[in-house]
Amino acid sequence: QVQLVESGGGLVPAGGSLRLSCAASGRTFSSYAMGWFRQAPGKAREFVSAISWSGGTTDYADSVKGRFTISRDYAKNTVYLRMSSLKPEDTAVYYCAADSTGYRSRWVVQYNYWGQGTQVTVSS
Repeated sequence: QVQLVESGGGLVPAGGSLRLSCAASGRTFSSYAMGWFRQAPGKAREFVSAISWSGGTTDYADSVKGRFTISRDYAKNTVYLRMSSLKPEDTAVYYCAADSTGYRSRWVVQYNYWGQGTQVTVSS
C-alpha cells in the first residue's frame, strides 16, 4: 500500500514558477514509477509527466515539455514537479500517482495509487 500526499500548489502569475512535491509512504517507493496528472474544471484528467522507478527515464506531455521538470528523491520518498514559465492554461488540480509496474506511463489506468491533488492557479 502506498499513500501519496501532494503539496506546493498555489496562485502564481503567468510566467511564474512553482514546485510541487509528492510525499510517498511505504518501503516500496523506489520500485514504483511516478506520474503527475492534472485536471481542469470540466475536462478529463490528463498526463503531465512521469518518471521510471530508477529515475533513468522521464516523459512529458508536449504542452509542458521544456517548462516542467520531474525528479525524485529516494531518501525522502518524494517526487517533485518543477514548473516554470507557467501559463493560465496550466491552471488545474495536479495529482501525483504511483505505478507498481515501475515503468513510466501516460495512461491513467496504469496507476495504482493517487494523491488527493493540489490546486495550481495561474493568473493572466
